[in-house]
Amino acid sequence: MSFFGKKEAAADSGRLQAAGPETEIKIILVKRRTRLEELVVRYNTIQQAQFFVERLGADFSDYVQEDRLYHTALHRASETLASIGRVQQVDREHVPNFIFGQKDMVVVLGQDGLVANTLKYVTEQPLIGVNPDPQRWDGALLPFTIAELPAAVRDLLRGKRPIREVRLAQAELNDGQVLVAVNDLFIGRRTHVSARYELRQSEAAEQQSSSGIIVSTGMGSTGWLRSVLAGAAGISSQAGGGAEQPLVPDPTFGWDSPYLYFSVREPYPSRSTSANLVFGRIDERNPLKIVSQMPEGGVIFSDGVEDDYLEFGSGIEASITVAERRGRLAV
Repeated sequence: MSFFGKKEAAADSGRLQAAGPETEIKIILVKRRTRLEELVVRYNTIQQAQFFVERLGADFSDYVQEDRLYHTALHRASETLASIGRVQQVDREHVPNFIFGQKDMVVVLGQDGLVANTLKYVTEQPLIGVNPDPQRWDGALLPFTIAELPAAVRDLLRGKRPIREVRLAQAELNDGQVLVAVNDLFIGRRTHVSARYELRQSEAAEQQSSSGIIVSTGMGSTGWLRSVLAGAAGISSQAGGGAEQPLVPDPTFGWDSPYLYFSVREPYPSRSTSANLVFGRIDERNPLKIVSQMPEGGVIFSDGVEDDYLEFGSGIEASITVAERRGRLAV
């Protein structure tokens, strides 16, 4: 519930539902906490949150405005969707354990990260990303505004809305556990300090010590992987005394590309470790195999969410491949 604007948001509550929904379809509306709500959870009251923010010289009114706009958008989305089908709101933290019905429609009230984190838990359900505040968020994965939401949902119900397919990355352990990622996987130590493991692909294999391995999908190629490659390009140009050349894995690397790229962060060559197998492409015929040599703290997490992880301790082997399951985004 918003801390501000509750009366305005509730003034016309139920008005759109008076005639009942148009269909029996179930619409799952995924939402998140605002920054203001996160602060209140941490500091107990709005007043204490305001004191903390303003003591550091930040503008507390921006937090208030963001909260108000988000909850206004949430109310409008909920009321609009309720006129079309049966609506169930789900908070971000409950998404990993939520069971999506096969015929459900999923609407995510942005940002981009919320879309990505939701997409990996749905199966064949189409997902609509909605930008609650276009003046604040660019929203690469949020093609719709609140005003455009009703038409997008109805088009999707009639099969007239284009769907864009998204290929996911998958980490499968030799004990059967599986984790998928929409943007990227991280394999290493929880604290990002030196990780020890054996890396294998095709006929190549080597012992490595590094700050972790990043595996990127096409959708995630403009995120963490781009950052890693930009750093590598800058270091190479400065150390070599030449002009910086941008590094890109593949200009055709797109959301639906049936392959991934991996990059080893800060590999350290020594008497017992090498740094040759540090970048490459992963596809169906060339999975990446990683055997952990970390007695403690080894993890694999996805999409930057460190709480969503697999333990990766000594002796466990991970096979990194393109997931069979695919995401479906309305555009």
